[in-house]
Amino acid sequence: MIAPDKHRARKRFGQNFLHDPSIIQRIVDIINPQKQDHLIEIGPGKGALTTLMLERVTKLDVIEIDRDLVASLKTMLGNDDRLVIHEADALKLELSQFGQKDLRIVGNLPYNISTPLLFHLLTYKKCIKDMTFMLQKEVVNRICAKPGNKQYGRLTVMLQYYCEVESLFTIKPGAFNPSPKVDSAIVRLRPLKKPQHELLDHECLKIIVREAFSQRRKTIRNGLKNYISETDMKDLDIAPETRAENLEIADFVKLANRYHYLKINSL
Repeated sequence: MIAPDKHRARKRFGQNFLHDPSIIQRIVDIINPQKQDHLIEIGPGKGALTTLMLERVTKLDVIEIDRDLVASLKTMLGNDDRLVIHEADALKLELSQFGQKDLRIVGNLPYNISTPLLFHLLTYKKCIKDMTFMLQKEVVNRICAKPGNKQYGRLTVMLQYYCEVESLFTIKPGAFNPSPKVDSAIVRLRPLKKPQHELLDHECLKIIVREAFSQRRKTIRNGLKNYISETDMKDLDIAPETRAENLEIADFVKLANRYHYLKINSL
């Protein structure tokens, strides 16, 4: 077993360990764990956030894929009955095992799996109260982007349709060991109890958004030609010559709902 301070970061797990005490404290204060909260931490690493959060809650589940770090956490904090350590891959995690509502998910997400992990967690949105993550700043900028911005894309639309998103603050590379080559940022996502726009079918939205952004320089006339006609786009008051990055989320919902209607009427 490797002691936490001796553990060497593994590139395959995208490990960058937070070590700046002031940043660690600031993140925990933003999360603001309450005694009865059901917190789940993804990627506890060497326990920087874990240790402080444990002081505030009656139970904390942590998900760690690195067996050496799991062993270190058990040695360091294993005697604390409030902590439950799961050696598991967060991408395969079934959140339903933790309960059906008000889960609070936190963590320093590995850069190499952050986008697929966010999409995975989105499937459990009904049982999540909020999510507070440290991510590559570029990813946070994409999550919080507005239409017309080059960073506005598939991740933006899918997350903003289902969640309230908020970029909180930036963290410089020196706060980590090893230091990443890019800035990081803290983002908070709160799943909406009721999205602003009524959607008929989730899968239709996924398809329309994916195809619209698959080749960013294409107009939606070309990008969605196999799904929705130019006539239908005009009928929805959406200009076929528009590029995906200039559409509002409401426009994607209208396109997805029309695609759903066309599908069920072609059966």
